[in-house]
Amino acid sequence: METEIVKEVANTAAYAGFLSDPESVRIFVKGFTMAIGGVMPAFAIGKLVAKAMEAIGRNPESAGKLFVPMLLGAAFAEAIAIYSLVVVFTL
Repeated sequence: METEIVKEVANTAAYAGFLSDPESVRIFVKGFTMAIGGVMPAFAIGKLVAKAMEAIGRNPESAGKLFVPMLLGAAFAEAIAIYSLVVVFTL
């Protein structure tokens, strides 16, 4: 299924003349990699912080216990964005 979708996109792009220039394909792949690698961690961090604030709102005494795990989770999610940035610079 996935390979059929990839072939369809490749055929459409080739028909449009997009794949005729390797540099344009390279730039497109870099942009797509950074877009996905930046948007998904942003959603994860947003959901993480929202749930932590909801938990603190329900039980304000748990703020100290939730703060460090929340920061660690945000750091791990942000690491994915940094990895995608490294991949973009190595392409």
